[in-house]
Amino acid sequence: MTAAYTSETKSTSKRQPKPFTNSIIAGVILGLVLFGVYFFTGDGLGASGGANRIAIWLAKIVAPGWVNSTPYLIKYGGGVKNPLDSFIVMLDIGVLLGGFLSAWFFGRFKLETVKGPRVTFSTRWIIAFFGGTLAGFGARLARGCTSGQGLNGAATLSVGSWAFLLAFFAGGYLLAYFVRRLWF
Repeated sequence: MTAAYTSETKSTSKRQPKPFTNSIIAGVILGLVLFGVYFFTGDGLGASGGANRIAIWLAKIVAPGWVNSTPYLIKYGGGVKNPLDSFIVMLDIGVLLGGFLSAWFFGRFKLETVKGPRVTFSTRWIIAFFGGTLAGFGARLARGCTSGQGLNGAATLSVGSWAFLLAFFAGGYLLAYFVRRLWF
């Protein structure tokens, strides 16, 4: 943590964190996982599909009539269909559990809010909530998230996915220029 960043931290571990995995090795492992997912499921990786199905499952509990009358939702959870009946839901749950276990095992598990010096903790949470909501809506509108687009599309050498990735990173760098005062 540099002097420019502040955080509110509640550490749950007194151990020294172990170093991060080499990025080349982690990339090779991720590539092998992606290959395994293609091999065993015939589909790729992504996060928004599982989150979408979990949201539809919750909506089906609260408002089953709405789920059964909305064309987009019917194909995932209409009638007797179970929205959770998909490998992508298990993948999302596995990512959450795996991330938690990895953080705990390597001494990195802690609750913290990282923010710039000019932002309050509540403002940071509000910005994160609205940004995450907007990103989730955009991912469903685009029929996939950036991880799926980047991993699956790049792995299959999709020209559209490579163009998306370049535009995504360029847009991120351009936006960072305008919001940098919030962080430094």
